[in-house]
Amino acid sequence: MSGIAPPVLSLQGISKSFGPVVAVRDVTIDIRANEVVGLVGENGAGKSTLMKILSGLFPPDAGEILHHGRRLQLNSPLDAARAGIGMVHQEQSLLPNISVAENIYLGRETRFMRGGTIRWKAMRDAARRQLDRVQIAVDPARRTETLSFSERQMVELAKALTLEEETDGQIVVFLDEPTSVLEDAEMRILFDRVRALKSRAAFVFVSHRLEEVLELSDRIYVMKDGEVTAEMPTAEASVERLYHLMVGQQAHAEYYREDRQLPCGAEVVLRAEGLTLPGQYRNIDLTLRAGEVLGIAGVIGSGREALTRTFAGLAPHAQGKLTVRGQTVRLRSPGQAVRCGIGFVPQERRTEGLVLPMSVAANMSLPSLRRFAPGGVLRSGRERQVAKDWVRRLTIRTPQVETSCANLSGGNQQKVVLAKWIEAGMRVLILDHPTRGLDIGAKEDVYDLVRDVCAQGVAVLLTADTLEETIGLSHAILAMRDGAITQRFDAAPGRKPSQLDLIRHMV
Repeated sequence: MSGIAPPVLSLQGISKSFGPVVAVRDVTIDIRANEVVGLVGENGAGKSTLMKILSGLFPPDAGEILHHGRRLQLNSPLDAARAGIGMVHQEQSLLPNISVAENIYLGRETRFMRGGTIRWKAMRDAARRQLDRVQIAVDPARRTETLSFSERQMVELAKALTLEEETDGQIVVFLDEPTSVLEDAEMRILFDRVRALKSRAAFVFVSHRLEEVLELSDRIYVMKDGEVTAEMPTAEASVERLYHLMVGQQAHAEYYREDRQLPCGAEVVLRAEGLTLPGQYRNIDLTLRAGEVLGIAGVIGSGREALTRTFAGLAPHAQGKLTVRGQTVRLRSPGQAVRCGIGFVPQERRTEGLVLPMSVAANMSLPSLRRFAPGGVLRSGRERQVAKDWVRRLTIRTPQVETSCANLSGGNQQKVVLAKWIEAGMRVLILDHPTRGLDIGAKEDVYDLVRDVCAQGVAVLLTADTLEETIGLSHAILAMRDGAITQRFDAAPGRKPSQLDLIRHMV
């Protein structure tokens, strides 16, 4: 189309899979000079994978990347930097124990070296010029750990802009959830800086806060299930339209075994009152009853991840009161949580949920060793028999119970994690993305197991990959945003909230 500038960066048919999981599929996106492109989608839509491909961390399985019309191969973050592709990360990539100047030029110190010695004054002067561009009055010699979050965010932006010094043509800067923990005034400053820099760079703004995407972006791409489902100028977009494009169709009720969702019991097994962990969440009030699935819905950075880990003993709360089965506790370790009857099924099952070199049987018995080893002697026959019962009950595909868990598929590993906690008699299960990376059949097995344990009075606290899963499995749902609970929804069969209902209180 005449009058439209050619793309600075163009993705053509990009696809990437991890085993059976397709992360992005046939994605085509153009980023033009002097514009801000918004990129939106639910958690798991493929945005993070796309950015890692453009950072040089993952090679695409298919498709190509064009830089000013020429094919670009990114084998490392250094390749991306040489091409003028910079990232301002949500979790920030600055090293806290070195100076601002050192962070800005980390990995590129040789430009300031003479005779094998770094000219520190020259580095600080160059860094000060970059800081002036983003209008932040910070001493380049200052240790980075002394800066506020918003100051570090501006240093990240200054660092990305240094790519101009080494690149011909415009650079492209990806802003990954840059406002997730910024106050409104700090967000306004960031937006002002980005608008002022548009004459010298193109930006991609990734955010769950749709109002901010509409305010800052010139065009918007919407991703769902690894694909780009829509592209439009901001003038044609609205929060409501973006909601619908992100959410898509509702799932069928029977997929989540809603017909097996029984009323929860009267017993409160876990209660939080004013629970607070500074910088993560604040003033959390909730109750979890026997036989209940309580879903927590929120975007990355909403506080739900830290709250989940608090109940698992991995992030002790600082203020408030936590009661588990009538006992006031402050869970300082996973072992203490287990002694309180709380089992944790983590999203990183390979690193936090299992001891991979150990067998299926050994992993299943770990939380219950006293029962399997009375007097300190392991009854291996009993251990194997219990494991065989669980393998049969959960249809775990393994050659034998002595097989190492490292050799199982992701879905079968997840079933082992679930089995070990149920066998240990846990009365509360914390399910943190329990079906991440599982195929449809394995997911349905997990949903059946959730209904089974609830029928036995086990309480479940759920954070799921998708809103569909949260809605389908839960008795009640808490929406979180910016570290606080913003709304509670009843989710009884036939009275489930819609995804739009939840999103309005999440972003």
